[in-house]
Amino acid sequence: AAGTTFDVLLGSWRGTGQIVLSDGKAERLKCNAYYTGGGSQLGMAIRCQSESSNVEIRSKLSQSGGRITGTWEERTFNATGIAAGQASGDRISLQISGGVTGTMSVSYSGSRQSVAISTQGIALKSVTIDLSRS
Repeated sequence: AAGTTFDVLLGSWRGTGQIVLSDGKAERLKCNAYYTGGGSQLGMAIRCQSESSNVEIRSKLSQSGGRITGTWEERTFNATGIAAGQASGDRISLQISGGVTGTMSVSYSGSRQSVAISTQGIALKSVTIDLSRS
């Protein structure tokens, strides 16, 4: 059914993860994630804090069939781009292009999710987060 992929994610989540910067420095993260919308629309806001930096990812996505398109931005590192990808089963996979190049995947079940982001061309190299419903 259209939209059920997004509907599973709606609400508030929290958890921990890791950020890796382009200089190789890695730090632990504490994160909160909020998903809004429903049906074929999804708004995503993920805010994380580490010892020395913040990560704030925003995305607005639309789903048509298994195909996903939308916008993606990381506010702390001033990176914006276009997101395109697909939803299949319990996973969303996105390619990010434009002002930043990278990938983002979200794997989820009803009460847990894992987010993995990898980027090129900005100081942020990767983010991995494990979240559960808050």
